[in-house]
Amino acid sequence: MDRARLSAIRVLAGCPEHELDAIARVASEREVPAGEELTTEGDFGHALFAIEEGSADVTRNGTRIGGAGPGDIIGEIAVLSSGRRTASVRAATPLKVIVWFKRDVWALEREAPEAARCLRAALDRHRGESASI
Repeated sequence: MDRARLSAIRVLAGCPEHELDAIARVASEREVPAGEELTTEGDFGHALFAIEEGSADVTRNGTRIGGAGPGDIIGEIAVLSSGRRTASVRAATPLKVIVWFKRDVWALEREAPEAARCLRAALDRHRGESASI
């Protein structure tokens, strides 16, 4: 994956280019059709997602609490805390997402610790700014 795609994600904008290269190496991509649930409240999560294209609805206890769109991060608690999903996210339109699996973040911590610190710091800042999923 090209690091330029990652620099469009708000929370990663402050990471140095060489760190973005390492973060990009452990990322994958996925397309999600409209109507598909990306995360389910209460489930254990094993990945986090950055939306590149499209929009999603965020619900908690069946009530819509917000939306997510390009540049937004979803599911960081699953990677940072090994916790359960705190909300459900359903694609309102087709989504194009960048995916980091928990195992990839752990590998990044071993192979490129500075890049892992940059990613974790960005995700921690995001957690402090929004209702995490």
